[in-house]
Amino acid sequence: MRLRSVVRWISVGATLWSGMGLQARERPSRDVTGWVSAVIAKIDPATGAPAAAGRKRGRRTVVVRVQIAADGFVNRVDVERSSGLPDLDERARGLVRAAGPFSPPPAPLLTPAGTTDLSFPLQLDR
Repeated sequence: MRLRSVVRWISVGATLWSGMGLQARERPSRDVTGWVSAVIAKIDPATGAPAAAGRKRGRRTVVVRVQIAADGFVNRVDVERSSGLPDLDERARGLVRAAGPFSPPPAPLLTPAGTTDLSFPLQLDR
């Protein structure tokens, strides 16, 4: 999956999961999409993913859910869908944690508890 596709998918998902109650047809604001893009850009190099990652053999996908605090620090990283390899799942969690802290999330993404949740796939070599 190309980075742009992931960013678009996460932008919509992050907006919907944040508890804002937006309709699926509403577009996220530029500050929201920019922030999500920056988060992904900071995590992506850590995965070592080449441009054609989806076509490379030996790669597995881990779907992670990340809770980011209002100050940009990572509160939690959970595996939402396993790669089937526990060591790889743990590596994905570690890569996301190591990429933080991020810039503070835009106010529209913050829940009343002062956090935002993102869920996205990471493709990693075994």
